[in-house]
Amino acid sequence: MRLVVYNPETLNYEERQLSGWKAVLHFSVMALAAVAVVAGFWWLWFVKLGNDLPKTVFLKKTNDSWLARMGVIRHKLDVYENRLAAIEARDNEVYRSIFALDEIHDTTAVDSSATALQALEFRMDAIQGRINTQVSALGEVALVAREAGNMVSCIPAVPPILPKKGSYTLSSPFGTRVDPVYGGMAMHTGQDFASKVGNPVYATGDGVVEKVDFKFNGYGNEVVINHGFGYQSRYAHLNTIDVGVGQTLKRGDKIGEIGKSGKATGPHLHYEVLYRNTPLNPMSFMDMNMPVDEYKAMIVKRRMENAGTRPTTATFGERQKKQGTNGRQ
Repeated sequence: MRLVVYNPETLNYEERQLSGWKAVLHFSVMALAAVAVVAGFWWLWFVKLGNDLPKTVFLKKTNDSWLARMGVIRHKLDVYENRLAAIEARDNEVYRSIFALDEIHDTTAVDSSATALQALEFRMDAIQGRINTQVSALGEVALVAREAGNMVSCIPAVPPILPKKGSYTLSSPFGTRVDPVYGGMAMHTGQDFASKVGNPVYATGDGVVEKVDFKFNGYGNEVVINHGFGYQSRYAHLNTIDVGVGQTLKRGDKIGEIGKSGKATGPHLHYEVLYRNTPLNPMSFMDMNMPVDEYKAMIVKRRMENAGTRPTTATFGERQKKQGTNGRQ
């Protein structure tokens, strides 16, 4: 092996011939020196200075690209969720409230242990589920809306008795009062109409008889009408009842007569209006100054419409009274 070396005596580069083992040794030293330099540079660049490996740099760039895309998707999901929440709020607070439908609540649970990608997938599935629910909910509203024309006639909106001056007295009003039987303050959930036993009581809105009861205590003989759209009306302390459970009624149909059954200190009608099972002030739903002739015309119209088209109210009443007597505790 020939090697060119510098001769300090002659100040020239001279060629020298190395024997076999010296050549191998020289080559080995040079190779180890090269490896040491490379290893030192590697240690200094990647370990000491903390620079990333080329493959790591590539993976980080790829990861940053995906994170950016996920950020865009996350932003779009935020927009979609906000819009969907606005639709849900309007449905619950406006549409479903108007038609007395139950609110729709989001029951989606959050998985805090999910990865970023899993969280996005979960949010997309949740939004799809909420959209499907909202489509069904709005379909329900649309179905009810088509029947909304009936709502005006269904809401209890007239007095339950003939509003003829002198034929009744507005006695105990809606609100807190002293209980006339047991004493002490208690909530009175209706409006009392003191009147003579036998004065007729009329349905205040279209609906279906939901309950007929004959008792010696509490409300005594009572009728509850379900008017739909969340509304009910109760007529208590009746003397006679002329309707039966399941019977369809129209505003102005006679349902019974004023009495003093149950926990009553005198003859009167206890009348309630309920919305979603919550008692409301009945006086907010009627005009006691309604012309008597107009009220009578409503009654006559219903009598004419009912003539020969349904069993007599007495038949319903007697049937229901027998059932009540047999089932009385």
